Amino acid sequence: MTGGGGFIGSHVCVSLLEKNFEIVVIDSFINSHQKSLDKVYEISKSNNKEVLPFKIIRCDIRQKEELDNLFKQSLKEGNPIEAVFHFAGLKSVRQSILEPLEYWDVNVSGTINLLKIMDKYECRTIVFSSSAIIYGLSENGLIHEGSEVNPINPYGKTKLTAENVLNDLYLKNPHNWRIANLRYFNPIGAHPSGLIGEEPKGIPDNIFPYICKVAAGILNELTIYGDDWHTKDGTGVRDYIHVLDLAEGHLAALNYLLKSKAQIINLNLGTGEGTSVFELINTFKKVNNIAIPYKISNRREGDLPYVVANNSYAIKCLNWKPKRSLNEMCADGWQWQKLNPNGYQ
Repeated sequence: MTGGGGFIGSHVCVSLLEKNFEIVVIDSFINSHQKSLDKVYEISKSNNKEVLPFKIIRCDIRQKEELDNLFKQSLKEGNPIEAVFHFAGLKSVRQSILEPLEYWDVNVSGTINLLKIMDKYECRTIVFSSSAIIYGLSENGLIHEGSEVNPINPYGKTKLTAENVLNDLYLKNPHNWRIANLRYFNPIGAHPSGLIGEEPKGIPDNIFPYICKVAAGILNELTIYGDDWHTKDGTGVRDYIHVLDLAEGHLAALNYLLKSKAQIINLNLGTGEGTSVFELINTFKKVNNIAIPYKISNRREGDLPYVVANNSYAIKCLNWKPKRSLNEMCADGWQWQKLNPNGYQ
């Protein structure tokens, strides 16, 4: 697993260990923390006394020689790597505009590096962490996998390019590659133990960790970018999914690939339900009995009014369905923030 120390990766680690998978995690820890993986082991040990320790390797996916050594060593030990979850990458829209070359280098060149090594060692099953950010404008309809793709920032463009690379790789060798591009909508919440969660470095780009930090008094107030959208209450509508539902979707995708013929598949992972910014704030306040001061600002360039998944294809293919409510997302996210006011520091 690449990028296993991050928000999504750490929760997928928990789900994999619960199902007795053997895993190897590589991460540069540029935007994540190794301590998250210590907590993953702690959670897994409490659930399963027989859980085995897993390898953690500090490595940047652009370091081709290091990747090669990992696959080679696993082969020598008689335990070859059979599939890859690929989470490693940079993911800030704002930062991608300021540093586009870094985003293209990490998210695209790094992915190509990884795929070359996988192909060399005949490991041709990959679950790729993509994003709904690749889609174009949707005023009020659900976004399905065949909707127009038209990313408007470097981050989104690198995600779409990585998908295109994977598609070309599959077309070159359609009898061997098993590929799932999982297009996330808005993962929020945390593990209910409060041991692992989302810890963005610096000022959060995403609304939910921002809300948590305002609730904790770390930030003064939340900024809402526009209350004049053509939506039910004037604020932007998004599809929020509990990070554990997302993690379970990854396991379902891997199991689907392993049991199916070689193919490439694109899947939306969301709930199919839209929640406005005001609805998210009010739910968080009610569930956690806490105030969230906010101010209204102008719309941000590039924001969309309505981004909600049509998740019917994922439900059908994967025999998976998100089951945790918005209330649970808000309660679990706040539990993480309360228990870890300084994150993993």
